[in-house]
Amino acid sequence: MTKMKVLEIPHPILREKAKPVEKVDARIVGLLDDMLETMYASNGVGLAANQVGLLERIVVIDCAREGEEPDPLQMVNPKIIAHSEEILCRNEGCLSVPREYADVDRFAVVTVEYLDKNGEKKTRTADGLLGMAIQHELDHLDGILFIDYLSKLKRDKLLHHLEKRRKKEAKEA
Repeated sequence: MTKMKVLEIPHPILREKAKPVEKVDARIVGLLDDMLETMYASNGVGLAANQVGLLERIVVIDCAREGEEPDPLQMVNPKIIAHSEEILCRNEGCLSVPREYADVDRFAVVTVEYLDKNGEKKTRTADGLLGMAIQHELDHLDGILFIDYLSKLKRDKLLHHLEKRRKKEAKEA
């Protein structure tokens, strides 16, 4: 397995739409494993292929908490096929917008259809952190970041804070 570089905003590939995977083969399985390793090494909950520079509809998620057994979810060509009417607001962050967080409204429950790493069609219904993570990562596949759900004022403030921190860190390095 190989740890990959996680792209950060404002990298343009983060704003592009990923293309469907035609076949789950050894390359895709290897990519899923590399993305999981990258996500774990970055202390993330989820990672979309866009975030590692690939425009393929591939997502990995693991919402297991520290001390729990890993419970990875590897999805190829995921698509939300149903969702609740209820909306919940949760605090989100993103490996591509490092150390910045904001409250985002998401559906309370989603049902996603996808191919697993064996190429088998699966359906899963999720709520809580997993439901939020699925929505967050699938947004990445369409070039959408969590900050796009914020008001212009909040988004500008968050991006200003990120840029200020980057400059400070670069100066200290």
